[in-house]
Amino acid sequence: MSKFKTIISQTEKKLFILLSIYLDSYLRIALAVIYIWFGVLKPFGLSPADALARKTITFIPGTTFVWILAFWEIAIGVLFLFKPLTRIAVVVFFLHCAGTFLPLALLPNDTFTHFPYAFTLEGQYIIKNLMSIGVVLAIWVRYVQSKKK
Repeated sequence: MSKFKTIISQTEKKLFILLSIYLDSYLRIALAVIYIWFGVLKPFGLSPADALARKTITFIPGTTFVWILAFWEIAIGVLFLFKPLTRIAVVVFFLHCAGTFLPLALLPNDTFTHFPYAFTLEGQYIIKNLMSIGVVLAIWVRYVQSKKK
């Protein structure tokens, strides 16, 4: 093996060890930062998602809905920070996530430039939640595996 391959292999092993120790914490903190940050912005009218959310859910008055959504998002972030609350966090996250995909079906003119393949900026914002779903599934799997040990 060349010296370069040896260095790469050793580096990869060290990174793998670090990731196996800290990845779960990183993913939890990353989710918490995103959800708490986005949640805090909502009541101040600083979230670019406000208008779309209000257009999607019309049966709850706008201001009330924004406060509910803000609380919900902050709660998701906080729940993911505490490992014993993982199951609750996952359930609350998926309930929230179901709502975030509603505009794709209910407001296609606001989420697609060319249905069904080209998204508006709002549509892209929604679709990126597929990555969040993957992160949450990884956290949940690691949590369940840790309970079996």
